[in-house]
Amino acid sequence: MKLLLITLFYLILPSLTWMNNFEDALKEAGKSHKQILINFSGSDWCGPCIRLRKEILETPVFEKYATTQLVLVRADFPRQKKNRLSADQTERNESLAERYNPDGKFPFTVLTDENGKVIRSWDGFPDKSPEGFVQEIAKALPLTK
Repeated sequence: MKLLLITLFYLILPSLTWMNNFEDALKEAGKSHKQILINFSGSDWCGPCIRLRKEILETPVFEKYATTQLVLVRADFPRQKKNRLSADQTERNESLAERYNPDGKFPFTVLTDENGKVIRSWDGFPDKSPEGFVQEIAKALPLTK
């Protein structure tokens, strides 16, 4: 019964979509007037990246906030052969890194406005609770009319 309730909870909760194409994210943000959160990650080798994903970005607190407030982009740079990305995806991620993460920091998280202008960034694991991270994002956003 407990498993059924947990399953139903996650089915009812709106699912979070991480985009992998920044140009598509810009279009979506322009239509919805949301900010963009870009997460640069080494999903199969970077311990702090994995921790960030599990302890903050995949929590119900973050997901509930992000579903209504953000367009999400993940730029992943895996190293293991089995996780290799397509050539097109690798090129998109490298281009995005040249623009927003030229020093190649991991994890590195960038909040931009709907036009791609940087509002705030986080270098490394933000030593915050999911609630604290969401509050930092909310404080960085311009006030709505």
